[in-house]
Amino acid sequence: MPDSPSASRAPYMTVLDALAAEIKAGKIKPGEKIPSEAELVQRFGVARMTARRAVGVLRERGLVRTEWGKGTFVVGPEPAGEDEHQGD
Repeated sequence: MPDSPSASRAPYMTVLDALAAEIKAGKIKPGEKIPSEAELVQRFGVARMTARRAVGVLRERGLVRTEWGKGTFVVGPEPAGEDEHQGD
């Protein structure tokens, strides 16, 4: 039985939440490259597939885009409320 709520959490969620928070806070800005899978493996102590899954979810959410052979880049912060000022 897990000792804490985070112990039962899927490891990819830890990576996903950390990267999403960095993007939302502007630590990784639109157009900037996020850490590579190898860097995420080292930083979080997770398997490569775990890092890949976290990045895949970021891509599904529209926060990053991958350019094959170049890397994965931030598209922008969480899209909530993004279209409020369109047409201004």
